[in-house]
Amino acid sequence: MSGSPDTRSLVSASSQLNLMEIDTIDDKEFDIPQVDTPPTLESILNEPENEEEPFILEDTCLLNTENIDAHSCETSSLASSDSGDPTHLKRKRKTVELSTTVHGSVLRHSILKGISAQIVSAADKVDAGLPTAVTVSGVIVVGTSHGLALVFDLNQALRLCLGSTATGAEYGAVSALSINHDCTRLLCGFAKGHITMWDLANGKLLRTITDAHPPGTAILHVKFTDDPTLAVCNDSGGSVFELAFRRVMGMRTCESRCLFSGSKGEVCNVEPLLTAPDLKDHPITQYSLLAMASLTKILVIGLKPSLKVWMTFPYGKTDPTSVPQLAWQFVPVQKVVNPVLAFCRGDTIHFLLVKKDETGTIHVIKQRQLQLNCDIISLNWINSRTLVVMDSGEKLRVVDRPSQEELENLDVAEVQLVYNSSHFKSLATGGNVSQALALVGEKACYQSVCSYAGQMVLLGTKSAHIMTLRNWRERVDCLLKQERFVEALSLAWSFHEGTAKAILGLFGDPAKRKGVVADKMVEILFQYVERSVKKCPEHGKIQVMEQHFQDMVPVMVDYCLLLQRTDLLFNQLYTRLVENCVARGIFLESLEPYIVSERLGCVTAPVMRDLLTHLQDNNMMDSVENCLIHLDITSLDIQQVVQMCWDNQLYDAMIYVFNRGMNDYINPMEKLFQVIAPPLREGKALTDEQVVMGNKLLVYISCSLAGRAYPLGDIPEDLVSQVKNQVFEFLIRLHSAEAGQEEELYPYIRTLVHFDTPEFLNVLALVSQVWETLQKTTTTPQRTTTPPTQGEVSTSLQTQLVSQHTFEDFKNDKQALEYQQRIVDILLKVMVENSEFTPSQVGCLFTFLARQLAKPDNTLFVNRKLFDQDDLLVFQFLRCVLDQREGPNPQALLRLSPDLHELHIGLLCRFSPRQLTDFLKASQDYRLEEAIQITEQYQLHEATAYLLEKKGDSNGAFQVLLKTLKDKLSAVTSEKRSEEEGETEREEESPLQRVEGSLGDIIALCHRSSQSLNQEQRGVLWFPLLEAMMSPQKLLKGPDTRTTSEVLKELTMKVLNSMSSFIPLPAIIQRILQDPVYGKGKLAEIQGLILGMLETFNYEQTLLETTTSLLNHDLHWSLSHLRAAVSRGLHPRQDHCNICLQQYKRRQDSPDEIIIFSCGHLYHCQCLQRKGSGHAEPRLLQVWSCYKCLSSQRGRGGVTTETGRGRTTSLAQTKVTSREAGEEGRKVFAETTLDPQQSQSWDQLRCLYRGPSRLAILSEISHCHGNEKAGLLNPSQPGRGSIFHSENFQLKLSPPPSVEE
Repeated sequence: MSGSPDTRSLVSASSQLNLMEIDTIDDKEFDIPQVDTPPTLESILNEPENEEEPFILEDTCLLNTENIDAHSCETSSLASSDSGDPTHLKRKRKTVELSTTVHGSVLRHSILKGISAQIVSAADKVDAGLPTAVTVSGVIVVGTSHGLALVFDLNQALRLCLGSTATGAEYGAVSALSINHDCTRLLCGFAKGHITMWDLANGKLLRTITDAHPPGTAILHVKFTDDPTLAVCNDSGGSVFELAFRRVMGMRTCESRCLFSGSKGEVCNVEPLLTAPDLKDHPITQYSLLAMASLTKILVIGLKPSLKVWMTFPYGKTDPTSVPQLAWQFVPVQKVVNPVLAFCRGDTIHFLLVKKDETGTIHVIKQRQLQLNCDIISLNWINSRTLVVMDSGEKLRVVDRPSQEELENLDVAEVQLVYNSSHFKSLATGGNVSQALALVGEKACYQSVCSYAGQMVLLGTKSAHIMTLRNWRERVDCLLKQERFVEALSLAWSFHEGTAKAILGLFGDPAKRKGVVADKMVEILFQYVERSVKKCPEHGKIQVMEQHFQDMVPVMVDYCLLLQRTDLLFNQLYTRLVENCVARGIFLESLEPYIVSERLGCVTAPVMRDLLTHLQDNNMMDSVENCLIHLDITSLDIQQVVQMCWDNQLYDAMIYVFNRGMNDYINPMEKLFQVIAPPLREGKALTDEQVVMGNKLLVYISCSLAGRAYPLGDIPEDLVSQVKNQVFEFLIRLHSAEAGQEEELYPYIRTLVHFDTPEFLNVLALVSQVWETLQKTTTTPQRTTTPPTQGEVSTSLQTQLVSQHTFEDFKNDKQALEYQQRIVDILLKVMVENSEFTPSQVGCLFTFLARQLAKPDNTLFVNRKLFDQDDLLVFQFLRCVLDQREGPNPQALLRLSPDLHELHIGLLCRFSPRQLTDFLKASQDYRLEEAIQITEQYQLHEATAYLLEKKGDSNGAFQVLLKTLKDKLSAVTSEKRSEEEGETEREEESPLQRVEGSLGDIIALCHRSSQSLNQEQRGVLWFPLLEAMMSPQKLLKGPDTRTTSEVLKELTMKVLNSMSSFIPLPAIIQRILQDPVYGKGKLAEIQGLILGMLETFNYEQTLLETTTSLLNHDLHWSLSHLRAAVSRGLHPRQDHCNICLQQYKRRQDSPDEIIIFSCGHLYHCQCLQRKGSGHAEPRLLQVWSCYKCLSSQRGRGGVTTETGRGRTTSLAQTKVTSREAGEEGRKVFAETTLDPQQSQSWDQLRCLYRGPSRLAILSEISHCHGNEKAGLLNPSQPGRGSIFHSENFQLKLSPPPSVEE
């Protein structure tokens, strides 16, 4: 509807009050269509809708605990051209934020000028008084303070003036109004308690009711129900009465029945459930529901077939000045329309869903609440998804119910809203009301705000106002008037996608909706471009002009691509921008990110030429390459583009043009080889540019062999096999196309091997192997902006090759097998028979061959004659074949015969003796006897000892290691570094370090062997070792040998400590005393050894004492905290039962037990029994589970079994018993007990600290103190008599501090 509210005609403004009949649509929505001409009253009420764009919702919504409405739309504050807010006229930076929520102006605020003028005129001319109440249906009725009811039609013409000032003086001001559903009857409530009924057809007074409620109270509310013979009224005493109208023998009567007495709690708001004509058969309507709001709770009752209370719900703690609000609305719920009651007192809106299931049971279900940061004084539904609330600051807030998002905030203080405070205080009858009701009345505006058919009417002291939803076009146009084009496009796109909220005037069919909105968006884009070009700064810095178009162009491109209108972008909008050179450049540069992200895959030939020319002129060659490899270049001059790429080193783009433009996959390789081959052939270092070219060449070859396009994408399926064959043929060529006489055979393979041998072999390995990890993470390769560096090609290849690779693809293809064997033969011929390659390069080749030979169904053949004359080559090849470091489970790549393993052992002895032991430990395919002979031949004692121990000859291994130790000790005592034949030692090791290493090996052998030997056999091992360490010490004399002697004594102490676990301590001391070194002379010579053993014993005793203290402290802490948790008090969250919602203090009719859980929930015992949340247990009276917590866990799929406790049971469940009046309502606390889960936890805790699992150390202490032969001093059962001998004992504490003298 066009025209501003200030200039709109009376009829045009009043036509906004039209209530559209409910269409038979999916979600039974009430809304207003867009109209072009003001309709008459008759056409509004009687004619069907035939607008060009009827409003149909796209889909139904699902009501659950999370939302009421699924279909929604988003708008912003009303601060638009209508509201005149200057802050929204400020220009913002136009950036593309498609995820940003834009709402626009949702509500249209209009003044009903005709009604407003006549209200003022009636007050002046006929002393009608000020307006006090308003109601809207097919007509608008305004009540006045002097008892008149002014009836206006929808054209704002005064039809009736009901009552007179004389009756007004008798009855008081009109305090409440109500019109029945067919707009034939009007009920007027008055400040002095009277009620009148009028015939709206002729203005006749039908009834005057004076005895419906106690005298001396004002009528606060009077409401018709769906039954025209039934109404309800609410007076200032807080009581609610049912009014039943009868007509017997021509006499009209009214029978009154009290529904709620004010003595039980004052009701200050009532709201019957009214249904639309097409919902008359709804199963809920037969009960004639009525919602009542008192100062403490709300009640939902059914008036038919008999009076029944369906539900009560307390508010909780609220501000005593807050006004209770009620509002019914039919809402689509799971494809079924059901009524929802919204109610609040304060800042939280609650929702109750009423439905009837298949069994006929009525359910009242609480839904998710809505929290607002304001004190609500008015609450109205404007449609099934949108609420309009007014706060105490007289600001209207439009809120989307499903998302709980505030769509608009509009200040209506200028309305000068009428409040009903005088009626709530009952000033006309002497003010005989409670203080609480009078306090609520300060903000009561029930009679001055009403909603009808998606519209709201506000009654001011001198005017009437109407709020209606804007249709989608108006909301977009409001933003366009302010030149907020980016926000207008964002809002229009939300309409296009169906994600907007409070939508009005769009088709339900998605295709039609998108078509209509797309046309509007195209219109906006044209306006946006025109405005940007015209408002471009003509003078000033070039940066200002560039910024101007940088803000605009991305927005334009984005929405053209979203609408899939590239024709509009390139043919019309670009043509308009070309007129400005700055705009043209910004437009062309802004295309790059869309091309690279593949959002823009096709560009017209003229734009493409302009783009390349502009980027080249501005030296933006990286951008040229990025664009070329993502676009269809068939429309370009291929030769010109290739030359440009080559001149500017755009190798990726050059390869792409050759491949895609000419299906040529060989020429790019030839061009790159021509650059990197000459310097490699001459032995010169490559430049950085040449290194980049070489790396790109390797990646290109790997992609081509793997069926992938370079630098991204895939080769067409019909060309995959052909490309692979061409690349193989190219690589194995004998000579290049421009070969000279000095060129060697196979120049391409030689060039790649010289460039980077490991990476070239990796390329061949990658394309011949299926990489499982790459198959699991198959993704489209992303092209990096920086070229790969040498050494990073393997990583690049692994990110490129994500599909089945070459040799695996063709394992049944004879030609592919021939290519594979051919490349292997060439590599062997080129690298093995020539000395120009280093050993490391040859080693890389052997590793590659070993991996290929290890594949299942291998068909490769390697000529052994190549290795007959060079043992080092044989060693290198076998080491690669038998390499055991690859894979998650180390094992040889190939299973070879034992003689080859033994040959490798012999070669290891010659060329790499340090790796021999590791190979012997890892391999299992050699024969022990032959291996022992080989190691003895080369005098590798450590390897020989390992093989003897593996054979089972522990004594033989001990003798070998003991001989080695003695030889090294002899070298120490003679102060000579004797070199042992056949065994290489590290030059940086000193003789003492060699002794220490050998001693560690032999001690480890003795430890392993002692586990399976008896006492005598252990002595045979350990005492010779002890003697071997003690005997050289007598040869060390003089001050120069003091350091060596000290080190040997420390090593001897190490032997003694190791022996103590297997040899009795008296035997060790006896052997020490019998030694010639210590057996003669003073005791001080052996004092150090004995004291060291005693210090070790004291240290271990300190460990035990510390551990005992820690465990005792932990046990005391656990028990004290458990006791405190069991005995703590419980505090309930609410003062009412969480099942029946009744306050436990109010139920005094029978003794009732109260159960409080540790989670804070409180229940009546009887309620829990009905829900089945209690069960009997042995030794316990009753065990309870929190019903609310248990239900929430089941809803989340949580643990619901008895053992899964969670928070469903209290730590200490307390029963509170309410006694009868004889005991004056005392609360008697029953016995506090543990539930089964708590008892089980307590038993587990006791078991945890009782037994060997945690107190093994304490048991060891008592064992040590009770038997002096136990533990360290008792060798009878070594390894079992002490927990310190257990391999699981890992206690680590600091050693005791040294005592300073």
